[in-house]
Amino acid sequence: MISAHLLVVYIAALFMVYAVPGPDMALVLQTSIGRGVRSGFAAAGGLGVARATHVTLSACGVAALLRSAPWLYDVVRYGGAVYLAWVGIQIFRSPVFALPEGGVAGVESRPLHAAFVKGLLTNLLNPKALLFCSVLLPQFVRPEAGPVALQMVELGLVLLAIGACFDAIYAIGAARIAGWMRAHPFAQTLQRWTFSAALIGFALRLSLD
Repeated sequence: MISAHLLVVYIAALFMVYAVPGPDMALVLQTSIGRGVRSGFAAAGGLGVARATHVTLSACGVAALLRSAPWLYDVVRYGGAVYLAWVGIQIFRSPVFALPEGGVAGVESRPLHAAFVKGLLTNLLNPKALLFCSVLLPQFVRPEAGPVALQMVELGLVLLAIGACFDAIYAIGAARIAGWMRAHPFAQTLQRWTFSAALIGFALRLSLD
């Protein structure tokens, strides 16, 4: 078992990481504003599955393989950058939305699988997320504290739980202002441009780092 002191430090580190704006946050906010809170949660679900995959791959040593094979890291990195840029362009090109006859419920009735897949790919194609797990988690593992695998599972579950909490807060908060934004076309345009620019900026940063 991980000591209480280490666990507190680990949770504090995760809070700081999840509070920093990034592509995951931008995607959840945009999805929840444009399609409703259920779609925001669907995107968050995709992010959660991707994070669980990164934790598992990190524990299996795949992150070390990416570090030792620069070409493989570049393939994943450029693929992720292209995908983020594509999502940003799609947001920029999306039309100004208005409340349908069914209100917000009408917006939320759209298929959720697309939002889930978007969340999954946004995080899964970001090799930095995998490397982050491979760097952060081992720092809080103490061999003398018990089986290393069990400690990795515990750290991974905490990472997923805190990430889900932050995503839920972003989704609910964004959905609450969606009604107001639908009544103000200029605010919608500004919001679309902001999130589009943010995702394209993250794509450029990922491709250049």
